[in-house]
Amino acid sequence: DRLAQRAAARGMKTAYHPHMGTVVQTAADVDALMAGTRELGLLLDTGHLAFAGDDPMITLRAHGARVSHVHTKDVRFAVARQARAEGWSFERAVRAGVFTVPGDGDVDFTSILAEINRNGYAGWLVVEAEQDPKVANPLAYARKGRATLRRLLGA
Repeated sequence: DRLAQRAAARGMKTAYHPHMGTVVQTAADVDALMAGTRELGLLLDTGHLAFAGDDPMITLRAHGARVSHVHTKDVRFAVARQARAEGWSFERAVRAGVFTVPGDGDVDFTSILAEINRNGYAGWLVVEAEQDPKVANPLAYARKGRATLRRLLGA
């Protein structure tokens, strides 16, 4: 909170980015972080929460007012389940295709986008997928993710 306050005094917002392989990666971790802070914003990363085995909608409903940035990353649930069950490294899971762009995996972006809108979020929706570029052409996948979000938003 002290860091967030110092940043705010200089006209900047702070947001914590939950991420697999870090101290804060699950919904319970996010809940604890948000309970222990008041000023810190949340970067909602749908992919990392889903990969951790949590529903990003639950985190969004609990902390939507504190979301200050969004990464729209999709997850292939079957790969995520296998990676968790077999204790794969983050790199191995990424190379196996755990992540993809919206519209190519199993995350419910229709509900997530509706909830983000209900919360009045007006920031960026970053299309993101940590994928092997030799397997998934970055430009083609970026276009696919953007098209999915535009379709779901009616844009």
